[in-house]
Amino acid sequence: MRAAVYYETGGPDVFRYEEVAEPTVRSGGVVIEVGAVSIQGGDLLHRQSGVLATSPHIVGYQAAGTIVAVGDGVTDLAVGQRVVAVMGNGSHAEFAGVPAGSAYAIPDSMSITQAAGIPIEFGTADDCLFEFGKLRAGESVLIQAGAGGVGLAAIQLARAAGASVIVATASSDERLERLREYGMDHGINYSKADVASEVLRLTDRRGVDLVVDPVGGHVLEGSIASLAYRGRVSWVGRAGREERPPVVWPLMEKNASITGVFLGAEFAANPVRTRKMVEGLISRVARGELQVVIDSEFALSEAAAAHRHIESRQAFGRVLLRP
Repeated sequence: MRAAVYYETGGPDVFRYEEVAEPTVRSGGVVIEVGAVSIQGGDLLHRQSGVLATSPHIVGYQAAGTIVAVGDGVTDLAVGQRVVAVMGNGSHAEFAGVPAGSAYAIPDSMSITQAAGIPIEFGTADDCLFEFGKLRAGESVLIQAGAGGVGLAAIQLARAAGASVIVATASSDERLERLREYGMDHGINYSKADVASEVLRLTDRRGVDLVVDPVGGHVLEGSIASLAYRGRVSWVGRAGREERPPVVWPLMEKNASITGVFLGAEFAANPVRTRKMVEGLISRVARGELQVVIDSEFALSEAAAAHRHIESRQAFGRVLLRP
């Protein structure tokens, strides 16, 4: 099979498009012919500086496609069935092998490309808002990096849950304007304005009850400054890639709290809860209650260009690879 691989970490130019061995089906697992890869923020971080579990290494957390082989002991999935799957690595390829428990059936009414953008993006947003963020109807929310996959999912989920005010940040006025159709009330262009100052202005100096922050670094410091008294931060990544640890002591002044959120750990620790959650989110997308927003599609051979596009911070929604 063909795959986007690399032999050393670094910028997008480390990718090579090469022939590699196909995955073999394992007991309790399935092999998927990949139809669409939704590139995750973690994929970029791993390519930049992660551990190479294999050599050559195939990065990637999530892909959707069609099952071509089923291992012993798998009774609820079949060859020919369409699924979306999460994995530790291996999505940037024509085929991927995953445990059956990591694959979710795709409804007949849903496309492969829609399904490719659901489990991690919407599952992460759901956990940030509800499982760990404890969002209640009538509370206010700040969503950093609102035009990303998690951000767009969080805006929609918060609106559906009855959030009173939804503030989001993005790098351009154009992207902020587009976020309004998904439920954002107020947008802040972080390239032009101080986020915390704007949040306080918009909330009559009160601040917001909850912040979803996938960026970290100095952005996390702004998230803390944006909080209301006893507010909460769901910190879910370090897309900003800053090496300096963020300063978090101002939390104490507000009796506020911060929770680190990592869906991968929750998949492992609480598989029953997370499976029910992801299946519910897939159903909501299928019913049209939530939308998977696709920015662009690249050929698998163009993985480097796709990663560069995401790093340019110009994407709005998911960037896909198509084998």
